[in-house]
Amino acid sequence: MGKDKGTVLVVDDEQMMREILVGLLEPHGYQVETAADGREGLAKAESQAFDFIITDLKMPGMDGFALLDELQARGIDAGVLVISAHDEIDNRVQVFDRGAVGFIAKPFQREDEVLLWLESAARLRRLARQNRRLQQEVEERFSFHQIIGKSEGMQAVFRLVAKIADYKTSVLVTGESGTGKELIARAIHYASSRRKRPLVAINCGGIPETLLESELFGHEKGAFTDAHRAKKGLFLEADGGTLFLDEIGELSLPLQVKLLRALQEEEVRPLGASRTIKVDVRIIAATARNLREEVEQGAFREDLFYRINVLTIELPPLRRRKEDIPLLVDHFIGKYNERLGLSIRRMDPECMKRILAYHWPGNVRELENVVERAMVLAEGDILTVDTLPPEILEGREPSPADFLPEGLSIKKNAKSMERRLIALALEKTGGNKTKAAELLEISLPALLYKMKEYGLAKPVKKKEKKGVP
Repeated sequence: MGKDKGTVLVVDDEQMMREILVGLLEPHGYQVETAADGREGLAKAESQAFDFIITDLKMPGMDGFALLDELQARGIDAGVLVISAHDEIDNRVQVFDRGAVGFIAKPFQREDEVLLWLESAARLRRLARQNRRLQQEVEERFSFHQIIGKSEGMQAVFRLVAKIADYKTSVLVTGESGTGKELIARAIHYASSRRKRPLVAINCGGIPETLLESELFGHEKGAFTDAHRAKKGLFLEADGGTLFLDEIGELSLPLQVKLLRALQEEEVRPLGASRTIKVDVRIIAATARNLREEVEQGAFREDLFYRINVLTIELPPLRRRKEDIPLLVDHFIGKYNERLGLSIRRMDPECMKRILAYHWPGNVRELENVVERAMVLAEGDILTVDTLPPEILEGREPSPADFLPEGLSIKKNAKSMERRLIALALEKTGGNKTKAAELLEISLPALLYKMKEYGLAKPVKKKEKKGVP
């Protein structure tokens, strides 16, 4: 059997024709389902996505014309080929008007006529999808003016992005969670000459280590137990474009070695493959960790650090660029007015005062969530204080002492803050490590490692209520 070429639904009331098409298509790598009439075919098309549907015209009950009408009305995205012994001009016109993209008369003129049509249609569908993707990217307009910020810190970031965008040099984007590292990566890509090629993103902490190598480098069919078909891998998907490695600090040391080799040699070897494949990929990595400290502790390879840290962009936290907050609020109001069908005009002064006084540990992502929540809860067209969450209503502008429990040592304060956040997350989730890892936006193995490092390995007990022995 050849490689997987897609899924096909065959709809025909003649059992022999169904068997002929199954026997023709499956040896060439197609996965085939069959249906004996239009109604059964429609039910299968609604419950499962097919790349192609091959249907007869004249069938009892729901015929091919009615099936085409229903497929079009329900927005089922499949290339439809009609095969029929009734090869009249009027029939051809009608089926194309109803959304079919091909017509072949029965009996077939040559054995491979259906196969040739499927291959041609597959190429056209791939081109159509690429065009839709490119159009969507253009409409989203990932460009500097969409990254909101008039503060000097963000203006410096914009200038640096513009300067480095067109070089293939690796970039490391650093900053706290929620500061917009992926948005900066997208801005770099779409400002570069690689903008017409793919931008492929992966969160290195969001995929189990056992699957991550296959995701990055691909695998051959049979490379491991569940490898039922070959997979390209993200390096090959990003060929000619950009690969964004978010939370690169979460990579295990063995994977760091393989990533380093791929970057140095500009080639990858899929799992189970005997040869390497050359790739042309620009790497943008991001992390909320201090990778220099990770190198000192032996948790991150020094050679990989210097390979990805050729150019560094550090994003300031929101609490250090509060002049951007009113601009961001207006931006999010416009965004969610359109998305949610609302007509919120603005945020009132008292509400904005509370917003500006808050310290925003979750940065821009947290601000966006707060604005969306406020808009959903608003009674009128102005956002008021009563739409804000309790943590903001009870909050205050933190003093420097709040952030510097260990004096002026960056190294000690970073560890102290990390330990406090982990302890808080464990307390909030009642000791559930999986949920705590989600709140902290790190992988479960990373959390377990840090709990051991900070002496938090014991289960966190819930606070006892007063008066309860």
